[in-house]
Amino acid sequence: MSSFRTLGSRTIAEEAFLRLDRATVTTPDGSPIKRVVVVHPGAVAVVPIIGDDVIMIEQHRATIGRPLLEIPAGKLDIPGEDRRDTAERELEEEIGFTPGNLEHLIDLLTTPGFSDECITIYLATDLVAVPMRPMGAEEHHARVVRMPLDEAVEQVRSGVITDAKTVAGLLLVAGR
Repeated sequence: MSSFRTLGSRTIAEEAFLRLDRATVTTPDGSPIKRVVVVHPGAVAVVPIIGDDVIMIEQHRATIGRPLLEIPAGKLDIPGEDRRDTAERELEEEIGFTPGNLEHLIDLLTTPGFSDECITIYLATDLVAVPMRPMGAEEHHARVVRMPLDEAVEQVRSGVITDAKTVAGLLLVAGR
């Protein structure tokens, strides 16, 4: 059986941490097609749990022009940094906690129709308060929100929480 095969790609644009490539792919019948691929360095997200509560961050997202309630997350923007170390760093930066325990939940492909971004989602427990270290304007103006996990899951079900990584992380933890 034939399969799709990538013949090659070339970079057509770069901006900040993203790269835009044009890939040439052959279909199972041998026809060449072109696809645009957003190349992303990858990211981590963390579901921080204290007792029956989850700690989240509400921050403005320029892409949609409003704030979103999300689990802490961040891109792999330090070359060579381990994903677990990135997760710990993001927890400190965004909500002011460090985890005693960090458990891998899933590697989530966010938008495979056009991007190779993969977010590794962790569960963080045994949290210890540390000074927050916000990075960037959005984090400096963000609000840390603590709520019962059950309430957060209800906000997913009612369409209040719509961020994909947050929806996935909350439902994975609630289903344990």
